[in-house]
Amino acid sequence: MRKIPAELCVKCKGYKYLCGLPSCPILDRFRSIVHVASKIQGSEKIEGSTPPSIVIGEKNYPKVSLIYNIPPGIKGEEAREYENPEGWWGKKSLSDILSLRSSLVSTILHDVNINEPEKLYEKEIALAGISEKPVLSEAQSEVKQILPRLKFDGILIPRGPSIKAKDIKVDENPKIPKKIESLIFDNVKAEEGVLELYSSGENYYRIITTFSLGLLGRKKNRRIVPTRWSITAVDQIVGNYLLSKIKEFDTISTTTVYYNSYLGNYFHIIFYPSRYSSIWIEIWYPFSLWSNELVITDLSEDYWGEYEFLDGGYMAARLAVIEKLNEMRRQAGIIIIREITSEYYAPVGNWHIRETVKKAYKIAEFDDLQKAINFVNSRLKSDRVKLNEIRSIKKLLTQTKIDFFLKK
Repeated sequence: MRKIPAELCVKCKGYKYLCGLPSCPILDRFRSIVHVASKIQGSEKIEGSTPPSIVIGEKNYPKVSLIYNIPPGIKGEEAREYENPEGWWGKKSLSDILSLRSSLVSTILHDVNINEPEKLYEKEIALAGISEKPVLSEAQSEVKQILPRLKFDGILIPRGPSIKAKDIKVDENPKIPKKIESLIFDNVKAEEGVLELYSSGENYYRIITTFSLGLLGRKKNRRIVPTRWSITAVDQIVGNYLLSKIKEFDTISTTTVYYNSYLGNYFHIIFYPSRYSSIWIEIWYPFSLWSNELVITDLSEDYWGEYEFLDGGYMAARLAVIEKLNEMRRQAGIIIIREITSEYYAPVGNWHIRETVKKAYKIAEFDDLQKAINFVNSRLKSDRVKLNEIRSIKKLLTQTKIDFFLKK
């Protein structure tokens, strides 16, 4: 949740909107959870169509939890909207997304062995998770009491109230894409399978789930992989593959600034003439999700693909910019600047980073990198931010360019 001072909430009580938000996130969440709880309270069976939506947890690895999300009473195509990142982008507000996710019930199977993906396949649970259409399902609950919590994560899409499931039954035949079906029966490395699916144009989020559910790889080596790990792994696999391609291209000739925004996140992306390298800057404003004060973080990646630390948000944005360069058949130096404002009061996963950067559009061109940086600085939400003083940009502007060494 957005870190709103408690004294402000006490004064407001959800109707004065003293925090400046259009509605109270606490009450919005509560209403959604009460609504879904009223549908299933006292019932031992949850019925509905999974969008599809499956999450593999990481706690207690290698015995993990499988979270199978079902909107109670929602069947057929209507269920698709409950997990649809590409379809949400630009159309759904943060409140809309939270409402949809709160209306899902997370039916949880505990102690799933990561070394036994075939058991999920045999029960068709794994196939339901990668279906092209929603799949009618039912879950038998161990208890009648719903746990009325909304689970948030910086990488995963939020999930709604949960129950422990005795069993999950798939009541409808999943529709599996032909390319995925062939790879399930094939015996190629998981990385090769990911790249085959990506190159064939398969839905990116379905590729992540296929990887996570252990449906790719050498058959003797297949493992179920926690979803958070799978998202970053697939971003890395595809990003590194495309990076190896763009390094064969000529560099761009003009410094270009791209821009886009969504859900209170504002992105400026600078492409400048250089061999590939990348800088990721995050500017967290007061009352934004994780901070009550202005906080700036940064990381750098060099020509050889070495970066200072692994950041899921950066890997999502990195993939999007490398895809853009591959489309242009050019390579470039990259600076990605993400501003996170108080509008982003609850995390909804890093999918919106990937989609927003992917859809960024050109707003200016310059003959000099410093001019582009000054231009972006003038557009930031606070005049307290000085891009030239950020460690990675200061180093970029003063160090010897990598091109000097590569021409030797």
